[in-house]
Amino acid sequence: MTNPTTKHFLKRREFLSKAGLSAAALSVAPRFAFAAPSVQDRKVRIGIVGGRFGLGFYFHEHPNCIVEAVSDLLPDRRAALMKTYKCSKSYESLDKLLRDPKVEAVFLATPAPDHANHVLASLKAGKHVLCAVPAALTLEDCAKLRDEVKRSGLTYMMAETSTYRQSTISVKKMYKEGKFGTLFSAAAEYNHPGLEVLYFENGKPTWRHGLPPMLYPTHCTAFLIAVTGERLTHVSGMGWGDDSPVLKGNPYKNPFWNETAFFKTNRGTPFRVEVNWRGALRNAERGEWRGEKMSFYMPQNETGESTIVRVADKLGRDDGGFQNKENIVEAFKQPLWWETDLLPAPLQHNSGHGGSHTFITHEFIDAIVKNRQPEVNIHEALAYTAPGIVAHESALKNGEYLKIPSFD
Repeated sequence: MTNPTTKHFLKRREFLSKAGLSAAALSVAPRFAFAAPSVQDRKVRIGIVGGRFGLGFYFHEHPNCIVEAVSDLLPDRRAALMKTYKCSKSYESLDKLLRDPKVEAVFLATPAPDHANHVLASLKAGKHVLCAVPAALTLEDCAKLRDEVKRSGLTYMMAETSTYRQSTISVKKMYKEGKFGTLFSAAAEYNHPGLEVLYFENGKPTWRHGLPPMLYPTHCTAFLIAVTGERLTHVSGMGWGDDSPVLKGNPYKNPFWNETAFFKTNRGTPFRVEVNWRGALRNAERGEWRGEKMSFYMPQNETGESTIVRVADKLGRDDGGFQNKENIVEAFKQPLWWETDLLPAPLQHNSGHGGSHTFITHEFIDAIVKNRQPEVNIHEALAYTAPGIVAHESALKNGEYLKIPSFD
């Protein structure tokens, strides 16, 4: 009996051959729009690995998906996964789950240092892959992932939440409609003060102990790349640390609590990114897009309102008495895109990280069902991830201006 994954792999190859296309030709993601919810009868049988972050998604609600099995190293987390996804089959390890011929796709909600190896193992086992962020922690692993995805012909997607926040979906639409004019700069920040409480568990260090902030950059880089498709080509990075004993002995040899990167894109756009773990900070995952006609500023917190600034012709005076342009500043009423037919009816509800989890669920399953590239495919995922790796290297070199390799 032919494995379902093999059948769809062969169909993909047959399609590419008949259409005269290559995998590279399909590498640019369908940006700014979502595929209509699938009405096909195809059911993707997925395995979910990781009983923490993996609990926050909705594969059991998707009309084209069946949760075939779950896995975690710890029994209590396996039990939680089984309860959440109403699944009666569990495995003690990813390795055992990958041997299950009924599982054709996996969601890897595993620790960041394991992502590259787990994705490679899953692809080599013939499974489509959705993986938590970041894609990898080294440039070498970025290259390995790109090559294996190309070799396998299977679907790979990275589960980046910033790409599918309600604000980002709105900004994608505005950008497509030309409302910004030319974007002349952008900025993003991810603040997670107090992260050190996750450095140790039961007296033992976790994978987060000393994690360099710029090795976790995708919540920021996605805000620009997912909207415009630009690539970050050069960077100067700076870090801040205080010689805290908490950072001593971390496996990354990282001296920084916080890092700031100043990127240049292939279009010459300046892009400032901050990832901060410690200090008097507001928790935030937010972006800013500044254009010649309009600018958009996400709120400082989940419950706040975004702000739009529009160019106006009215002249005024600043507080020093000098003449200036009085641009129009207004609050933006955020549409709830998860209430619309961008999602199948069972998924039309709020979810984690700004309503993004249901969109990630649907994008992955729909891409497999329709044999298409997901929006955050391997090339987009590496475009989000690799710049942070180089930015951290720059910070360790006191801000040296470095070139970022392309994985397109």
